[in-house]
Amino acid sequence: MNFQRGKQNNDPEINLIPMIDVLLVILIFLVVTTTYSKFAELEISLPETNAEKVDKNIDKPNSIDITVNALGDYTINLVPIKFSSIESLRDALLSAAKNQPDPFIIINADAKAAHQSVITVMEAARLAGYNKITFTTETNNAH
Repeated sequence: MNFQRGKQNNDPEINLIPMIDVLLVILIFLVVTTTYSKFAELEISLPETNAEKVDKNIDKPNSIDITVNALGDYTINLVPIKFSSIESLRDALLSAAKNQPDPFIIINADAKAAHQSVITVMEAARLAGYNKITFTTETNNAH
């Protein structure tokens, strides 16, 4: 029984066309203003050395040789060391320096050594106050 004959049922109506128009304008704005970087196209050319071979038997009185192998084992002046923190590696560097004023830290890292291993040595040298850090490389003389 419908007691309200003359009254029509006005349901609220949502008009989707203006909302779609607004979303398309926002989408076009985002597409136009976004920059895309393609890392697949990034080319890296590593530097090569043409330096003369240095005699490794020359006594370097003001240097500390640190070796890092692929497994993450460390040696200081050919003496294997174990450490639990960067501070203990710093202490090992300080004892290896034997009161030398600002020695050169020569890092001999295996090509497959973890990047973190080399960063650990550099951080320990920084904490010890040693700023002169160098890396040994292998030259390829086959031209």
